[in-house]
Amino acid sequence: MNILKKQDLLQKRRWRIRKKVVGTAARPRLSLKLSGKHIYAQCVDDSSSRTLAFLSTLDKEQRAQKVSANVKGAEILGKAFAEKAKAAGIEQVVFDRSGRRYHGCVKVFADAVREAGIKF
Repeated sequence: MNILKKQDLLQKRRWRIRKKVVGTAARPRLSLKLSGKHIYAQCVDDSSSRTLAFLSTLDKEQRAQKVSANVKGAEILGKAFAEKAKAAGIEQVVFDRSGRRYHGCVKVFADAVREAGIKF
């Protein structure tokens, strides 16, 4: 399959998910982005277009632990992100998987966030 076709299909999946998933101040959207080397997670209040909490594998503490974009790294980052979100006063979120299938790193990240006390 052509790489441009794959990118086009991924963007269509993102748009389809974003039509249904909207973050508010009471229940922000937890957006997860996975690249080949890094994982990025943020809680977004779409009504005011503000990022409430952000964490990635590029963060200083995560780099010290050598967290990478694999299943183990997703679990570590999920736990750390949940702690950061709790500190920002976030207890409930809506999960935005950004067009990715809900398995592997996405599932492990979501489970780690749930275990740390954030409700989906």
